Amino acid sequence: MSLNHSPETHQNLLERIPTATGRDLGEWFSAIDEGPSFLRLDEQANWLRDEHGLTHGYAAALAHEHHRRRCARGQ
Repeated sequence: MSLNHSPETHQNLLERIPTATGRDLGEWFSAIDEGPSFLRLDEQANWLRDEHGLTHGYAAALAHEHHRRRCARGQ
């Protein structure tokens, strides 16, 4: 899944997630790690949306950022 918005918009979404959802990024990343495995980021974003009631923008930003950070750690 490619990022469908600018890096600035992505960062703004990430900064708003704790306020909008009541959970910080670490909690969301743990939920992703403990959730089902998906081959595609759009499947992961759909799961976040359907299972946790997130909007598409927040779900996609979380899936993308989780993947980006895992790649940076070499996982």
